[in-house]
Amino acid sequence: MQKLLAIFTVLLFAVVGLGAGTALYVYKQWQRPSPLAEPILLEIPKGYGASQVGRLLQKNKVIESTRSFEWWCRLHPGKVSFKTGWYNIPTGQSIEQIVALLSSGKTATIRVTIPEGKAAWETAGILANSALKLDSAKLDSLMYSRAFTESLGVKAKDLEGYLLPNTYDFPYGTNEQSAINVLVRANLKLRDEMQARNSPVWNELGDWHRILTMASVVEKEAAVSHERTRIAGVFMNRYRIRMPLGADPTVRFIFRNMTGPIYRSQLNSDNPYNTRKFAGLMPGPIANPGRAAIEATLFPMQTDDLYFVAKDDGSREHFFSKNYADHNRYKAIAARNRGE
Repeated sequence: MQKLLAIFTVLLFAVVGLGAGTALYVYKQWQRPSPLAEPILLEIPKGYGASQVGRLLQKNKVIESTRSFEWWCRLHPGKVSFKTGWYNIPTGQSIEQIVALLSSGKTATIRVTIPEGKAAWETAGILANSALKLDSAKLDSLMYSRAFTESLGVKAKDLEGYLLPNTYDFPYGTNEQSAINVLVRANLKLRDEMQARNSPVWNELGDWHRILTMASVVEKEAAVSHERTRIAGVFMNRYRIRMPLGADPTVRFIFRNMTGPIYRSQLNSDNPYNTRKFAGLMPGPIANPGRAAIEATLFPMQTDDLYFVAKDDGSREHFFSKNYADHNRYKAIAARNRGE
């Protein structure tokens, strides 16, 4: 009997020791830093559970053991909630840190800056040439699709003017429709913010589309920030007395001629966007104005100026004047500044 008891005691200690050793081994596996040699970008597909995620991680050498990963997830169910998406997984992470990352929803992003004053087709090119690697032709087609435009809640024939310039962090894997949607949502959010500020110009111009139309001209003409509100004041003065805005960028927009000389034939165009020839606003924006240009349009400087001309002295500033005689005098000074 004593012999059997001794054998049982030895076996019990062996089992306990083996269990303790196994537990210690598993614990060390959980705490061990990832064997990943360098950061990796990894997609967690929709519906993946612990077993599938574990196999994916082991396949990509993020973890050493799928079984250890599964056991950790089983013992910590409150910490496990895998979110679909792409993740930047750094080196040196424990299983707990990896699970926390994949459950956080903090997916990998690609930062893209859309400068102020770019036309829709230029914005399409910027998105296409970014790390998003989107299709330029598809972007362009969507931006000028009336059906897609209206599906985003924009009452216009296209999205010109509604692609708010800013720096955006797009989720990795963003497609053409989603990227455009982000820019438009930002524009409409700004609309709601600006409408709450009760600008008298809002009622004067009538609606957000016409505000963006005027703001796009202000954006293209204001080369330095401190002149935005004054330039907006000049254009509002001209608009009120039915005087043509006289903005060359509107002619450039017609011919997609954003740089270089403007020809006399272009200035004589009967296109309704030609503000050198026709009074009032164009049918729509000629570019995508930024927040500052929109604010300047809604809250312009109170001025009697009706004219401005670039100084052409390297400052990027303008001469402003109230009458045509002074305007001609300033044009002569600008010509001398150019060496003419």
